[in-house]
Amino acid sequence: MSLTSIRRATRESVSGLPREFWWLWTSTLVNRLGAFVATFMALYLTLDRGYSASYAGLVAALHGLGGVVSSLGAGIMTDRLGRRPTLLIAQSSTAVSVALLGFMHHPLAIAAVAFLVGMASNASRPAVQAMMADIVRPEDRVRAFSLNYWAINLGFAISSMGAGFIAEFSYLAGFLIEAGMTMICAIVVFAKLPESRPTRTAAEKAAPEVGLGTVLRDGRFMSVVSLSFLVALIFQQGAVGLPVAMGEAGFTPADYGLAIAVNGVLIVALQIPVTRFIEHRDPRRLLVLSSLLAGYGFGLTAFAGSVGVFALTVCVWTLAEIVNAPTQTSLVVRLSPTHGRGRYQGMYTMSWAVASLVAPLMSGLVIDRYGAEWLWGICAVIGTAAGAGYGLLMRRLPADEPAREAEVPATTKPEVNAA
Repeated sequence: MSLTSIRRATRESVSGLPREFWWLWTSTLVNRLGAFVATFMALYLTLDRGYSASYAGLVAALHGLGGVVSSLGAGIMTDRLGRRPTLLIAQSSTAVSVALLGFMHHPLAIAAVAFLVGMASNASRPAVQAMMADIVRPEDRVRAFSLNYWAINLGFAISSMGAGFIAEFSYLAGFLIEAGMTMICAIVVFAKLPESRPTRTAAEKAAPEVGLGTVLRDGRFMSVVSLSFLVALIFQQGAVGLPVAMGEAGFTPADYGLAIAVNGVLIVALQIPVTRFIEHRDPRRLLVLSSLLAGYGFGLTAFAGSVGVFALTVCVWTLAEIVNAPTQTSLVVRLSPTHGRGRYQGMYTMSWAVASLVAPLMSGLVIDRYGAEWLWGICAVIGTAAGAGYGLLMRRLPADEPAREAEVPATTKPEVNAA
């Protein structure tokens, strides 16, 4: 491909999106550039503070539990208070709690504040996704979500490299830098992003409120959430099952770092061109294909005996991740009523938060009792089940179904106290 072709492809990928989207995109990038704590938290607790690996795992689990708790609450705030206030509250709270965590010394205090950090940091996701759906045209949403996902991974790749150098200098500096970068995100939101929540018409105000009960009774959407959980359970193994399995096979942490680095490099390199290829294609086939690639990509790990082969398996499931992330997020928006986007996005976010809790337990139990080969076989089975689920579910979803603007499912009854 010539340089001119590359420039044209890049220009087409980023053109036509509103200015508000790019400020939101910038906020996401800055946030991920400062995401140091998640990278070195386990090392900080075990090496710097001298706690056990079990305690570090407990803190990580509490951090994940905080994300589960805040998913639904943040979704409700996004619909009731608005996207902008929810983002400001979430990012400001994250900045304060991360800074506070750096000064905690007692194990109970560290665990409690880590839980608060998990709550605060996860609370911004439903608001970001709802705001993005508000300000971007339906036909551009896959591209917009893909660009946002690219920013997340670019920022995380850079911050992961910087985290090691910062940790050698001062762990506290890492906490404070992340707090400062997150506060910059809040300032960007305050200064540049107007509220995007759609204004209700008189008919929409008279319609039944979209509450959590509405979401839970939406069988098609909850099926998507369940399938999302299965796919997330597979992807989480790249961070929890893979390093343990490689360690037990005699590989070093550096070997794992080399293999997993392929994930970030491929996402940064391929996310935008792959999105241009998939953005107008049938989401049914994309979700089925990505589920199978994820499952069998991890399944192939059972046959890996060298760092190079491990890296090849990472290539397979990374391609699945590149295809799945924007397609799945766009589908969630498509199935969400406009004035319930926050709650719907909160439920979707919770599927990933719960997967982050379940995945370490699953991988540890399976590897300890049966061996890593069984874990990779289970991933292949889960990927097959998810692919079949998407195939069956999407057969009932017409390819050209428009986004539901203010629709409430026909089976929904008015709620007295909608959450």
